[in-house]
Amino acid sequence: MQRRRHFKKTQSFEKRLASFAKIARNVAALLPPGAEKNELLRKAMQADTAAHLSSQWANSSTREQVAMQGIESTSGGNQT
Repeated sequence: MQRRRHFKKTQSFEKRLASFAKIARNVAALLPPGAEKNELLRKAMQADTAAHLSSQWANSSTREQVAMQGIESTSGGNQT
């Protein structure tokens, strides 16, 4: 059985996506109009969208966890 190689991430997922999008846009700016340029720009837009959605999901998840902790602490642990 093959073992998966694991790498320690030094940047957040959102930052890595933003970095990829920036690099893709810079490379696309150097290319002449065509399919390759359009593909890079499309991937950059997808990375931006993914970063935005991931950030929103993380923020809503955090808010929900805090709200649930507040509910548990005010109810004294008793569920009705």
